[in-house]
Amino acid sequence: MTEAQYQAKLVQKLNRRFPGCLVLRGDAFRDQGILDLFILWNDKWASLEVKASRSAPTRPNQDHFVNRLGMMSFAAYIYPENEKEVLDALEQALKPPRRTRVS
Repeated sequence: MTEAQYQAKLVQKLNRRFPGCLVLRGDAFRDQGILDLFILWNDKWASLEVKASRSAPTRPNQDHFVNRLGMMSFAAYIYPENEKEVLDALEQALKPPRRTRVS
């Protein structure tokens, strides 16, 4: 499967897992190394760099953006081999905080 094919399937999974989310595509031509996907959901956001496989090469500045955006919110490399772990972590990051129980 090519990266583009995987990314299209991943966007569908994100839309199912986070109903009403907005998935935007980064423009690597404008900002070299900017990550592939930005997910906006409720009052939170995250970013993912999509790779066709674990062994796919990274491009210049991608590590920088994964680290920088990860410090701001959530960012990760995602590929078929780590998809479940990344999507579970993404869900934890985007999940609204538990409301305090009032007795």
